Amino acid sequence: MWTYIFDTDPGAHAVLILDRAGWHRTPKLVVPASITLLFLPPRAPDLKPVENVWHFPRDNWLFSRIFANYDDIVAHCCHAWNKLVDQPWKIISIGMSDRAHRQ
Repeated sequence: MWTYIFDTDPGAHAVLILDRAGWHRTPKLVVPASITLLFLPPRAPDLKPVENVWHFPRDNWLFSRIFANYDDIVAHCCHAWNKLVDQPWKIISIGMSDRAHRQ
């Protein structure tokens, strides 16, 4: 059986917002009664701001490229990711964008 490694304070209730990954929905998952799982709708990346982070490297450093092979793809993706990681202010701004928080 799987279980979350935390529970709520006595008398409190928590709501966890999750995507629909199989390991979040397995019947083997034991969820305490004090926790409610709220699943995001399928195919709704705008509801998960972290999904928007992937657009920036793709749109800025990985577009219009022809890769020589798998290793070339991995090398370019790692380089783009490391460039983004070196700009934490950019990651914050992506997560705070109107697109990420639109109702």
